[in-house]
Amino acid sequence: MPRHLVLGNGRLLVNFDDRLAMRDLYYPRVGMANHILGHQNRLGLWVDGSFCWLGGGEWSRWTGYEEEALVGRSTALSEALGIRLAIVDAVHFREDLYLKEVEVSNLRPYDREVRLFFTHDFSMWESDIGDTAMYDPGADAIVHYKRDLCLLASGIAGERGIFQYATGTKRFGGVEGTWRDAEDGWLEGNPIAQGSVDSAFSLQLLVPAQGSRKAHYWIAAGRRFEEARRVHRLVRRIGVPELVGQTRAYWKAWLRKAPRDFKDLPEECVRLFHRSLLVVRTQIDRSGAITAANDSDILHFNRDHYSYVWPRDGALVAYAMAKAGYPELVRDFYLFCRRGLSPGGYLWHKYHPDGSVGSSWHPLLSESGPQLPIQEDETALVLFALWHHYQVERDLDFVEGLYATLIKPAADFLCSYRDPATGLPLESYDLWEERRGVFTFTAAAVWAGLRAARRFARLFGDWDAYHKYKLAAKELKQAILTHLWNDASGRFARGLVRRGDQRVLDMTLESSLYGVHAFGLLPADDPRVRSTIEQVAEGLAVRTEVGGLARYSGDAYFGRGHQDGIPGNPWIICTLWLAEWYIARARWREDLVPARQLLEWAARRALPSGILPEQLDPWSGSPLSVAPLTWSHSTYVLAVAKYLEAMGEIEAKEELAQAWHTGS
Repeated sequence: MPRHLVLGNGRLLVNFDDRLAMRDLYYPRVGMANHILGHQNRLGLWVDGSFCWLGGGEWSRWTGYEEEALVGRSTALSEALGIRLAIVDAVHFREDLYLKEVEVSNLRPYDREVRLFFTHDFSMWESDIGDTAMYDPGADAIVHYKRDLCLLASGIAGERGIFQYATGTKRFGGVEGTWRDAEDGWLEGNPIAQGSVDSAFSLQLLVPAQGSRKAHYWIAAGRRFEEARRVHRLVRRIGVPELVGQTRAYWKAWLRKAPRDFKDLPEECVRLFHRSLLVVRTQIDRSGAITAANDSDILHFNRDHYSYVWPRDGALVAYAMAKAGYPELVRDFYLFCRRGLSPGGYLWHKYHPDGSVGSSWHPLLSESGPQLPIQEDETALVLFALWHHYQVERDLDFVEGLYATLIKPAADFLCSYRDPATGLPLESYDLWEERRGVFTFTAAAVWAGLRAARRFARLFGDWDAYHKYKLAAKELKQAILTHLWNDASGRFARGLVRRGDQRVLDMTLESSLYGVHAFGLLPADDPRVRSTIEQVAEGLAVRTEVGGLARYSGDAYFGRGHQDGIPGNPWIICTLWLAEWYIARARWREDLVPARQLLEWAARRALPSGILPEQLDPWSGSPLSVAPLTWSHSTYVLAVAKYLEAMGEIEAKEELAQAWHTGS
């Protein structure tokens, strides 16, 4: 189930599904230690002797955001109960604090008592062994803790705090949890439980006929009791509405930091651009880790997740955010990569947000012997993105501090990890992590990494390194044009792969061939690029009402196609790569029309809240795999930034032509 609402501040991240249940809570690192593990912290309601959870069929729900802010604004309506809820959710921009406001509207012509029930299904440090849940009368709060982690939940309705509470056992010994205790509208008041535990408490509202009342709820996170209590006291002193207002103001100011003219883009594209910037922000830990996704429902498929840092994804996200005017947000990513760089100068498959090496399915040993279990494009793209970061930020001291410890070791590895017979990179895994070989995308990325390293070497007067990287890049470009171009097909191959003792061209139609022009190896209007991309656009088009482009022909990952000639599921990033090509080759205003249409397509395919998934069902358009995917949102940001830049250049050219024509 996709996450329709994601809220965070770089340490605390919470996710909600479309039933308004909190499904993930990460702290103290984004993407590491999910204390809910995809279970549910739910909201329930008791009125007139009846109880129901908001996820039930009695309710019509809508989940979304306020414009230009990381503040959720959702509604739920039950005609049967005569109740409408207006819900505001936020994570404070500075404090590790989740905030909720619930306005209860009574649609009946008589006064009513309404009880709101909040449940807490925490597994502290991703385990339910040895947890404690207790009621703290001094704070009037439920506290969950284990070791050095404390989550304190409380609330207030009018002048009154918690009405009733309970703690107890969950999913052990045949007991489901205290949420069952809530379903009669009454909680028994057990003050403490340990082991596999959960908790619930209620707030009581007296709502007048045809009127409304508000309740406030919060979770304060801390590494010690006193830290969580300090934040709790802050809420008591200032109040939830004021803290939500601070958060709203901060995010609006953050978006306006880099004002821009959106030219002819429709409002739906502008909204998605702003939403994408904010969503990307939630997925970046303050240590510099740029996580791929934090939708824990992927656990149900393979018992692993996307809450890792892939250096490739991170580099392309960092590139997009710098391009959009937010280089300061991603500068620590490069420090993260420096910490994770192996002694050999390459980056591993993926990392945990704390910088430790993540899980992998790339072996150290293959049928042909020992091998490096890497995707070489990941190392190369960090250098590529870092050069563009420097061009935007112009912080010479920052990149100089990385030159000897990241740039040179990585570039030296890229130089040495080549086949002396062909000049191409040696084998590594492809960007989709599915096959080993020598791939055009990887080779183009390595060339771009070497070019970036050459520019850094020139910047710092390291002439031996400059000539070394320049020669390696020249040889590599020639090798790509010689060995990875196929005259018979009139396009680049996906790559070279082993078939027995032979290396053969893999001519599978592949969307990532966009890298040949995107990384600067060849210009977008080069005939070889044009022929390649036109074949990609034709052969990978998903010819259903959903539209979009597949990753490659025959893609089986979450496959819903493979019939009626559908090459695979449409992917957001792959479709936007085509938009980037249209933008790169545009010379006149009308050349940008296909790109704008693809930006509009992406806006239509977002969830109503503005969340972009990894891929879509080709028949229904429903999201598949994880949502949100950071890479999807950053690719949209990059495509819009490039579109606006191209349109600006075209407008300047039109103005110059008009001035020449009029003789002014």
